[in-house]
Amino acid sequence: MKLYRTEAHMLVEEKGHYYPVEESLDALIALDNLYLRLQSIISSESPLSLTEPLVFEAPVGHQEVWAAGVTYYRSRSARIEESKDAGGGDFYDRVYFAERPELFFKAMGHKVAGPDGKVRIRSDAKWSVPEPELALLVNARGRVVGYTIGNDMSSRDIEGENPLYLPQAKVYDRSCALGPGILIQPDPMPPSTRIRMEILRSGVAEFSGSTTLTEMKRDPAVLVEYLFRDQSFPFGCFLLTGTGIVPPDHFSLRGGDEVHITIDRIGTLMNQVA
Repeated sequence: MKLYRTEAHMLVEEKGHYYPVEESLDALIALDNLYLRLQSIISSESPLSLTEPLVFEAPVGHQEVWAAGVTYYRSRSARIEESKDAGGGDFYDRVYFAERPELFFKAMGHKVAGPDGKVRIRSDAKWSVPEPELALLVNARGRVVGYTIGNDMSSRDIEGENPLYLPQAKVYDRSCALGPGILIQPDPMPPSTRIRMEILRSGVAEFSGSTTLTEMKRDPAVLVEYLFRDQSFPFGCFLLTGTGIVPPDHFSLRGGDEVHITIDRIGTLMNQVA
């Protein structure tokens, strides 16, 4: 089942039918068993009779959005290449093989773009790319309760100039997108789960690539455990788990580009670059 957020209320979807949910996303995440609560709604309520298409918003409330870096070998290679002139390449190699993962703050809810919304590239960046990622929804007790699609917009030239510029390369208005909905299930995503990205420019595919979760070096549960060390998240949080798809070095996003990210069983997140 999947959980969606609209302007009016939350919805739970099962087999193409949508059911209204009274609670807010914040309240739902706080439940002891979100999966059972949604199951009870589906079994006891009548589905909505829709007369027009639904418009979904970013499925985020008061949750912080965090991200993990260098969790795929492809990402490690890209970070080393972009920072070699600044002498920072060795840092990323060491992070890839270290026990402690790289974790960084990405966004609050008001900075997040939703499905069909617009993401931004920094005005002072010359080399910008999207990073397609599996996003974990984690409750306040550190338990993964759902999965969605994340787009971690990144300014590669700024990060490559100096690793200490990471926050400026990663954190700005509409530098993150989530959606379209949250897959709610008690079991982890299987390693065979495929992530695909296609970037359209003037309607033509400019880049496409894919990977699977088998390529992720880090265990998502371990990433969550590190994130929750000495930190509390009273509303829960989202954790982007890193990217294994990186466009070639000559590619940079432009205004008007469309980024399509698809993850098995979750759906497709589409955003246009402002």
